[in-house]
Amino acid sequence: MRRQSILQAGRNCWRICRADRVSFLIDGADYFRTLHHSLPQARQQIMILAWDIYSQLKLIPSKTEGESEGVPTISELLDQLVRDNHNLCVNILSWDFSLLYALSREWLPIYKLDWSTHRRFKFCLDDQFPLGASHHQKIVVIDDALAFSGGLDLTRGRWDTPEHRADDERRSVVDGDPLPIRPYHDVQMAVTGTVAAALGSLARERWRRATGRKLAAPELLSAANGSLWPAELQVDIEDVDVAIVRTAPAYNEFVEVREVEQLYLDSIAAAEKYIYIENQFFTTPLITRALARRLAETDGPEIILNFPLNTEGWLSQQSMDMMRVIAIRRLREADKHNHLAIYYPAKPDLGELSINLHAKIMIMDDCFVRVGSANLNNRSMGMDTECDLAIEAGQDDARVHDAIRSFRNRLLAEHLNCTTDAVNAEVEQQGSLLRAIETLRGEGRTLKYLESHLPEPDERTLYDIQLADPERPVDSEILLKHFVPEKQIKSAGRRIAGWVLTLLVLLMLAATWRFTSLRDWLDITTLSEIANQWRASSLTPLIVIAAFVVGGLLIIPVTAMIIVSVLVFDPLMGFVYALTGSAISALSAYGLGGLLGRNAVRQLAGRRINQISRQLAKRGLLTMLVVRIVPVAPFTIINLVAGASHIRFRDFVAGTMLGMTPGILGITLLTDRVQASLRSPDWQTLLTLLIVAAIVFVAGYLLSRKLLTLTKSQSMSSAQNSPPQD
Repeated sequence: MRRQSILQAGRNCWRICRADRVSFLIDGADYFRTLHHSLPQARQQIMILAWDIYSQLKLIPSKTEGESEGVPTISELLDQLVRDNHNLCVNILSWDFSLLYALSREWLPIYKLDWSTHRRFKFCLDDQFPLGASHHQKIVVIDDALAFSGGLDLTRGRWDTPEHRADDERRSVVDGDPLPIRPYHDVQMAVTGTVAAALGSLARERWRRATGRKLAAPELLSAANGSLWPAELQVDIEDVDVAIVRTAPAYNEFVEVREVEQLYLDSIAAAEKYIYIENQFFTTPLITRALARRLAETDGPEIILNFPLNTEGWLSQQSMDMMRVIAIRRLREADKHNHLAIYYPAKPDLGELSINLHAKIMIMDDCFVRVGSANLNNRSMGMDTECDLAIEAGQDDARVHDAIRSFRNRLLAEHLNCTTDAVNAEVEQQGSLLRAIETLRGEGRTLKYLESHLPEPDERTLYDIQLADPERPVDSEILLKHFVPEKQIKSAGRRIAGWVLTLLVLLMLAATWRFTSLRDWLDITTLSEIANQWRASSLTPLIVIAAFVVGGLLIIPVTAMIIVSVLVFDPLMGFVYALTGSAISALSAYGLGGLLGRNAVRQLAGRRINQISRQLAKRGLLTMLVVRIVPVAPFTIINLVAGASHIRFRDFVAGTMLGMTPGILGITLLTDRVQASLRSPDWQTLLTLLIVAAIVFVAGYLLSRKLLTLTKSQSMSSAQNSPPQD
């Protein structure tokens, strides 16, 4: 009986395009080396889409593999290519990451990959997603003639060889990091032909959505395909159709795309002999149910799943790994005919550093293969942008069947520490992929059964951890509440202790000026004379306001400017000047933000813009009050982002005035009492200072708590009432 084609454009894939050549690049060393030799061949355009990128990454270890000199970093390499070729442009688009990842990401990427590089080398952070989503595609396209797509980002911790040695110092050399790096397993596909041009079109469209700027496609050169393919890169398949499979969330005017999910369902349903899957995560209930249905069949296919022993990072291990426990339990309950095996790649010499299996692969019946960025979790089905490439062998296309089988054998040979010939021979002899694996498993490096090493979650815990793998947008504050360890959240007591310490520092400064020689440098008489001169000038109001505006644009802390105003003038006039100057400074930055636009403001604000934008996205008076009273980010950054985000003018003005007035009044009273302590440091003055400070701090704390409670209630209500992504 002839099998019906699985791949259908418009149903489970975007396009089906011809590839002149295809290669499966297993592990980062092969991919990075191939890219290192391919990028210099670019003539017109290099497009890079990434979840993360590291400017100091070296694609191959220094002074190895035939290199006579040190290898440049990725940013140095790309920048030099642009400078040497006036026709070449480089465009890199990376996810504008959530603050949950801030500590693990490179700081100032805009400066390192945009401001400090050639003008034809452009770097942009992509934030065009609903709350909780991310850009997760890992694509490199060179001149629309050669493209790479899969699970590997050009960042730290990805380079490794199939040996996955525990002591391979080259991993640290590539990453520029002396710390131990966990061995890493992943796969990327290289393609040429019209499928490469289609990936170039996909990348340029993503760039347009993220930046609002359209990029021209490079001129296709007749000899480009042949000249760009690296001579040392093995060709696995020639002249074959390749499908491009996507996920994209609904956002603004763009519709939802769930091709990744549909292709998984269709290919699982079509399997006859076996399904082999490698994936970083396994949490999506829909795919779990589809696999369970096949396991319930008497003559259903064998299902071999290969996952990491545990995922990377505390957050992932406390959420995704625990959700995996539930999915695996359901599959084992459905396995009535012993068709299921779930493994992890084991290598005893690694100690605690188990192999980080990060690949996203499915092979079915030697006739279907997919390699990409999509995990088996809810996010990859509907929340994040994903890109997989899939190939299906025709009924009589023996060469494609052989290529898919060869790729499968290479993967299993790596995990089982044997040769590809041994894998192939055992499969042929056993007539079963599952029995072949069981025969080849041994001691040392091998595939071991994945047993649950985490407690099965109760209902409350399950509810909490599902926020890490949402099917719809989730407010970032809710994520922080659930996933940041308690020890990392400052308690109210610690905040109060910080305020008390600040007050003690002010008192120490007061005592220093009163009882040491510093009083000769800055005494009260001198300050009074300066204040009298300023008060006598008719230009004083204009000068003070101009100072606030200029200081704000220079991102000088507004608190410092308020304190100076109160010190130079009397408390009443200092308060009036500070409030007026701060308000006009805020309006100036608001107007500048609207004029510059979101992309320019993002470059100024950097990673802070995520947190501010999440708050300002609500666009209400309450939100403006919160960001004025609660220390979310610097004063000027908030004003610029508000202008670029098109916050309603009346909400901005009202929120600014209502939110800043209590703070400026508190600073005025506190500064006046400190100044009084400088003049007369007796016990009555110091007691008054302590009482005023206590009132200001307690009032500020209670007001902040009240506003945060109101906004969190508003956020949770909005999340509960929003429609599901499915």
